[in-house]
Formats: sequence, C-alpha cells, structure tokens
Amino acid sequence: MHVGSFILLLFLFITMLMMIQRTEARRRLLVTVGMLLLGVLVVRYVNYRSLHGEAQLAFVVALILTTLFWLLIGRYNPVRSSNDIKVLGMDD
Repeated sequence: MHVGSFILLLFLFITMLMMIQRTEARRRLLVTVGMLLLGVLVVRYVNYRSLHGEAQLAFVVALILTTLFWLLIGRYNPVRSSNDIKVLGMDD
C-alpha cells in the first residue's frame, strides 16, 4: 500500500465532499459539477498509477470523516446565504 498516495487521495476526497457539503444551496449544483470534473481527473490518476485499493479505502474513510463532521458540526451550524453574512468593520 502506498501511504503517500492514500493520504493524497484522502485529502482530495475530503476536500471534494466538504466543498459540496458546505456550499450554499443555490450554488450547490455548480460546485457539484465542478467536483465531478475534478473526480474524473482523480479517477484517471488512480487508473494511471494502479491505486485502486488505496482509492477505495481513501473514499470510504473520507465518507466516514465527512459524515462525522456533518453529524457533530454541520447539522448545528448550517450554511447561511451569502446575503446573511455580515463583515466586521464595514460601515455600510
């Protein structure tokens, strides 16, 4: 097992899943399409390097970690609309 490749794939999968999970509702489709395009590149990398086992394990671990994040933090702190965000120090 290539530990470096596993960590790289784990980081990529967690990033992709978190970007989809923490995007505001009206932009979620656009972000999902972008993450799917990035996913195609990851699949091509996995096929090129023959890292199928590492990729499957990294994807399962990423699903578990992002689900835990959603259960512990995401449900109680939902994504707000960009119109509701207030920037400190702005005099508008």
